[in-house]
Amino acid sequence: MVELKDDERLDYLLAENMRIIQSPSVFSFSTDAVLLAHFSYLPVHKGKVVDLCSGNGIIPLLLSARTNVHITGVEIQERLFDMAQRSIEYNNRQHQISMKMGDVKEIEQLLHHSHYDVVTCNPPYFNTPPGDKRNVNEHYAIARHEVLCTLEDTIKASSFLLKQGGKASFVHRPGRLMDILSLMRKHRLEPKRLRFVYPKPGREANTILIEGIKDGKPDLKILPPLYVYDNQNEYSQEVHDMLFGHNETNNNMI
Repeated sequence: MVELKDDERLDYLLAENMRIIQSPSVFSFSTDAVLLAHFSYLPVHKGKVVDLCSGNGIIPLLLSARTNVHITGVEIQERLFDMAQRSIEYNNRQHQISMKMGDVKEIEQLLHHSHYDVVTCNPPYFNTPPGDKRNVNEHYAIARHEVLCTLEDTIKASSFLLKQGGKASFVHRPGRLMDILSLMRKHRLEPKRLRFVYPKPGREANTILIEGIKDGKPDLKILPPLYVYDNQNEYSQEVHDMLFGHNETNNNMI
């Protein structure tokens, strides 16, 4: 059993046969987290992984279905940290996943330098708006906007954590692509793989997935496009398999 607090609910992660605690008053995970979890390289049996800006623990949970290595999640918001802890325990993943509550900008106080093989991050996407335009829900504002950390903070922290040759993966918006590329190079993360994600064929890309290697040699590969929906407004087969697993035929939204 799991303790649910206030307006929390248990949602299904169907492809992984897990459940996760979510709340309508806290920013819930989106498809972006699922895309990043499947895009990211993972060692299978040996290594260490860190997920920054973990929220309610969605990416560590998804990653744990693909690897046997230890995963550490970092989250600054106490309520989300607590939700992640309880979801990990509910799914009996406490032997594989551990959470650290703290600030990405102070990562050296939380985790070891040059110690990890993979870092993943789904950071806030947007610059901090003026106070009168900021979401009144603090959890939503922190998740969407660079209130507590910036894009550079997350890239700098990722480089600090990675061993030489380690890999960092991010999901972000195409409008920040030049910022991402320049900041990755500034902090010794050479961009190596880039994939554009489109809502459906014929539409502009609205998401990017990018991976860099610490101190890697320049050689950026542009991967085939990923479409979330097809022209019939059903999930594409690739995204459907991410959400529901390969044997699930129901194409409805989670």
